[in-house]
Amino acid sequence: MISDDIEVLIVDDDHDVVEAYQELLEIAGFKAQSVTDPTLVLGMLKRNWSGVIVSDMYMPGLDGMELLAQIQQFDHELPVIIITGHGDIPMAVGALKKGAVDFLQKPLQPKELITLLEKYLPQRRQIIEQRNTLHTTTAEVLLGESPLIIKIRDQLKTIALTTKDVLIEGESGTGRHTVAKLLHQNSQLSNGPFVEVNAANITRTPDLQRSMISARSGCLCLCNPHHMPIETQQWLCRFLLEQERQGKKEVRVIALFDGDPTESVETEQFLPELFYFLSQVRFNLPTLRQRSSDITLIFKHYIKQSCKKLNKTIPAIDKAYLAILNRYEWPGNVLELKNVAELYAIGIVKLAGQERSKPLDQMSSPLDDLVDGYEKQVIEDALYLFSGRINEVSSYLQIPRKKLYLRMKKHGLDKAEYKVRTTS
Repeated sequence: MISDDIEVLIVDDDHDVVEAYQELLEIAGFKAQSVTDPTLVLGMLKRNWSGVIVSDMYMPGLDGMELLAQIQQFDHELPVIIITGHGDIPMAVGALKKGAVDFLQKPLQPKELITLLEKYLPQRRQIIEQRNTLHTTTAEVLLGESPLIIKIRDQLKTIALTTKDVLIEGESGTGRHTVAKLLHQNSQLSNGPFVEVNAANITRTPDLQRSMISARSGCLCLCNPHHMPIETQQWLCRFLLEQERQGKKEVRVIALFDGDPTESVETEQFLPELFYFLSQVRFNLPTLRQRSSDITLIFKHYIKQSCKKLNKTIPAIDKAYLAILNRYEWPGNVLELKNVAELYAIGIVKLAGQERSKPLDQMSSPLDDLVDGYEKQVIEDALYLFSGRINEVSSYLQIPRKKLYLRMKKHGLDKAEYKVRTTS
């Protein structure tokens, strides 16, 4: 295996040539390693090696083009610079078309090689840094260890750094919007805007065109595009086709579907051409029912997260209650489980439309005082949870704003006191 500090791998069957190249690069300040048998190269590579390969074109056993094809299959973003003989320009151009980043002709000019390495090494390091960041982020955001969610995370890592249009399907609460945002945040267009649009609100083509302008140099996240008029879908097809012809991505389109988009194609609500353009990269997010082994892990994660936010001690969780969670169908998927965990963290057990507070250890005060104290604690916990944002607290506690303000006044609670106390 190539060690992590090696920056350049030289591949040439001529021992004298590789020694000369290696000495040249070391004098120039690069850490290089060489191999004279090209069939060994693939076994030397690590997936996230942050270097560049410099390979000769003509080698016995495995020529430069064949080696390039293997490297492309292993990691299509690994930079390969091809060295060709004088007059082999057509072959070098063919290598560029098949994924090589550049080529140099013999006799090799040291300055030209160093210039290319100074160009492609920083690019490769940036790609590896993005991959590492994405690996950490996906594990933290797309929680779980079931094969289905691991597959989604792996797929996301492969696609996120590109600008390809994407179709994401799945039930409400499975994380479609989360995946869309991760794709944007880690793409080449991450500095551009992320614009979310519900296609049900697009009643004519100019509505979509205005959204496209808002999303320029970024991403348009289009929810249920089959709800758009057919003529608007046709315009979007032409827009995507033109981007593909020009090879320039002005707007990346990520389409979200509540269910299976092929059903909308069959009922002629969704243009087959548009489905084709968007589904070249397709995510099918599993329901929580399909990955029930992740339920306990996700529940505990959100309890821990809520308690940290509220500066509370993590409560004990009965095994019997975890068993109930694992038997439940979770129609609202991960989002519903997150809400149940947040309520549990503030002392409310809620599931399947039933709600009760955890039993008190003993009656140490009159009932009215206990009720008032509990009410104050629940409101205060919600104020902590939402940093004093009354609209969200009101919605969370399912109580009108006016009534919430009256209860807060009764207990001497001021929303301003909770804006700076959201972390431990």
